[in-house]
Amino acid sequence: MPAEVVREPLALKLSLPGQATELIAIGDLPNPLLAADLAEGLAALVHPHGPLAKRTTVMSFTYTLRRMVRELAADGFSGPVGELTRSLLASFWLRSQYLVEYRTRTMLRAFDERHRALPEPVRQMVFGTNYTRPVVGSPLPPYQPAEWNRLIDLCKAEVRRLGDRHRTMLALAQEGQDPAVGGWNRANAAWLLLRLGPVSRVQVAKHLGLTREEARQGSLGLEEIRNALFPTHADAVPYLLLLGAWTGIVPDGLTGLETKDVRWTGQQAMLLSYTKGRTGEESLVLSAGASRLLEQWIEHSAQARRHAPEDLADRIWLVTSHCRFKAATFAEYLLRPWVKRHEVRSDAGGPMWLDRRRLRTTFIAQRGQRTWSLRATIDPNHSPEVEGDHYLSAATPAQQAVIGEIIADAQGDLLRRASTPLVIDDSVTADRLPQEVERLGLGQGVLEELLGGERDVFTASCADQMAGLHGPKGKPCPARPWVCLLCPLALFAPRHLPNLLRLKAYFARQFRAMPREQFAVVFAPYARRLSAEILPRFPQAAIEASQAEVADVDAELPLRAEEMTS
Repeated sequence: MPAEVVREPLALKLSLPGQATELIAIGDLPNPLLAADLAEGLAALVHPHGPLAKRTTVMSFTYTLRRMVRELAADGFSGPVGELTRSLLASFWLRSQYLVEYRTRTMLRAFDERHRALPEPVRQMVFGTNYTRPVVGSPLPPYQPAEWNRLIDLCKAEVRRLGDRHRTMLALAQEGQDPAVGGWNRANAAWLLLRLGPVSRVQVAKHLGLTREEARQGSLGLEEIRNALFPTHADAVPYLLLLGAWTGIVPDGLTGLETKDVRWTGQQAMLLSYTKGRTGEESLVLSAGASRLLEQWIEHSAQARRHAPEDLADRIWLVTSHCRFKAATFAEYLLRPWVKRHEVRSDAGGPMWLDRRRLRTTFIAQRGQRTWSLRATIDPNHSPEVEGDHYLSAATPAQQAVIGEIIADAQGDLLRRASTPLVIDDSVTADRLPQEVERLGLGQGVLEELLGGERDVFTASCADQMAGLHGPKGKPCPARPWVCLLCPLALFAPRHLPNLLRLKAYFARQFRAMPREQFAVVFAPYARRLSAEILPRFPQAAIEASQAEVADVDAELPLRAEEMTS
């Protein structure tokens, strides 16, 4: 039983995996009946029966239990859980903070699920919605550039130093032999530890048949050799910080990595699978630098994996502590000694506060500065998808109206891209386009102007330049030449072929001059429509004849200065 209530004297008996059994006394409280019931509910929440698996978490619930008993006793309540009233609980929760209400509700629910002790009105209240809400802090800011550069440079230097030290000690071990035969020296000590694992001085003395005093006198830097061969917690810190800074993976995803999560996808790139606590399984193809860093850590910890127990050997962040293997954790209080040891300073001059969530924030912020982006960041800790799906809201009617217009424009753009381009030949007359006449709402005179070329706008003929699809209504269309390729008001005739081919050549020049990702965002939809849907509808002979008029220079197109290729 991981946790149970001891009635005489009243205490909570706590037994968590890997920890000694502990009695937490609660008999000094003014209402032992309520204390015993809440303690039983708390016991039902402890692992493996409930979600509480850490001593610190159980102690925080115990502190809240004591607070609730004392405050309700001060209000005059002296009975068990079954005598609680709605007014008493409401008064207590309304004057408490979120965590107090959350913990007491959780204990009451666990107790009631066992004994059904609460009156029905109180039960509905306990299992209902919280009165208080958690206080949401401001987004974590990215590290300042100078702070970030100092941290990254330090981590790189430490990784190089630790790697060189490890390889040097491995080479020294290859020169050694059994100390029982060749005597005790650094090479022989490294040889022995490489075969026995990160053993202590006492275990080495037992292997050599020495007394503890003799082993202490002849240690010859045993701890230094052991730390060089088998990485410690402090050795893993620069590797983890660099990997987080270079990939932007969430802290819980990095900490829980196992060797099966790492797979090479080529000669220079790794595919890393990890679990993000709020979403589930995710994966990321690492850059060449991040792949080399992770590979170096796996090599650094390879000797430890040979000796580690099966349940730990698959953990990526396998370290040794006091001659024992353990999976590394990287809580803030554990990073603090590393910061102090290496004198990592903030711009303000004090010790730099390392928060691995800020590594991700800084990574996202820097990525946004390196690449062109349309989005304005609301919270640098969130991706655009998360902000759009969960955090954006329109607070006023004016904002809602603006968002409605944006959505309508986006939907209209999608419909325009899905529409079939109107391509005609010289034999087409107005009476042969009844569907298009009805769709565009054209009169006979307007359609004749379209077919006759009086409404040409370089790329096509436009049914209504004042329609305002790409600019203010009532004003001439300000769109660039290629926008006509996706416009539902455009009509393409054989006379437009030279200009269409000039656009095709322009797209080819832009494809050669721009990064592929940028071209895909800016020009790809237009280039695809031109090559796949418009030009194939013209006779090949007409296309070849018009090709002779194309000089393949930007001067052929009515472009502004900022639209010219370099």
